[in-house]
Amino acid sequence: MAFREYKIGSRMFAFALGSSMMITLYFPSKDIASVQATKTALNRQLSFGRIGGFSVEDPFLKGKGKPVTVFLNKDPKTGQPIEPVTAYVYPAGVPFPSGLRHPRILGEGVKDLSLGQGRIADAKEGSGAVFVVSEAGFNGKTLSYIENATATRGWQPGEAVAAAGDANSRYIGSGKIMFVREGCWWCHTLLPEETQDWQYFGAPPMLGDFNGESPTAFGSDRKAPDLLHVASRNSSREWMTMHFYNPRLVQTHSIMPRYDYLWGEKDAAGNKIDYDKWRAEYNEYVAGKRVYAPEVPQPAAESEARMLIDFVLALK
Repeated sequence: MAFREYKIGSRMFAFALGSSMMITLYFPSKDIASVQATKTALNRQLSFGRIGGFSVEDPFLKGKGKPVTVFLNKDPKTGQPIEPVTAYVYPAGVPFPSGLRHPRILGEGVKDLSLGQGRIADAKEGSGAVFVVSEAGFNGKTLSYIENATATRGWQPGEAVAAAGDANSRYIGSGKIMFVREGCWWCHTLLPEETQDWQYFGAPPMLGDFNGESPTAFGSDRKAPDLLHVASRNSSREWMTMHFYNPRLVQTHSIMPRYDYLWGEKDAAGNKIDYDKWRAEYNEYVAGKRVYAPEVPQPAAESEARMLIDFVLALK
């Protein structure tokens, strides 16, 4: 009978904690898993890849092991002109997102079409694949689904990247790694929450917009504008390049830190970036000793700056 009250209290506490975890985590996950994935969700997970944060394939958050989003206007296999299409290229060894690994989370209809007409079960990580988002009818409704274009159209990863070229390639999945690693979500949210938000930042997302995405990067605090639809408000790559290099170039009183170090050692032309000279000239500009601010170097194709800008400009 010793310490009976403590035993009862401990059991009640464990029951309350377990129940709260079930209500908070398990039941919502069951609900989310049963939600039908939207077209937005399919595009997001295919462009982001398996995990948008720390992972086995990218332990140091360098943007490795991610797909490449390409815009095609000709068939990669035949070279013939086609209607413009966005494709998601997974080179050999790049992990597939959850929707491909566990099709059940795509929801009824989307899962059936993806497995049937889309032939996603035929895709293998070891050999790589190319995916597109297509539409078809299911039980009287038109649904978006994932199509394994490698199986249905014969498109190979290397051919798709070559057909698009660097100008039509985007490193959105790698860019999300930069967004998370650099702490962008400490100040920016990806979730307009209230009516005032909707009027300025755009419509809030639907529950089915996040099937297969991990993590969602909603953010927990907002010290700067919401970015969920930022590319619909401002799609200028030049503006974004200036903004990330030094935010004060476009917003005089911005409290956002510089991200010029993401440019690396060389610019897009292969020239070494002289940061000390640029900052000295910028200080002269701020002091009124120069009429114009110094030219911002264009980020190299493989730079982390390019990845981050690609991600932000994909937020529509």
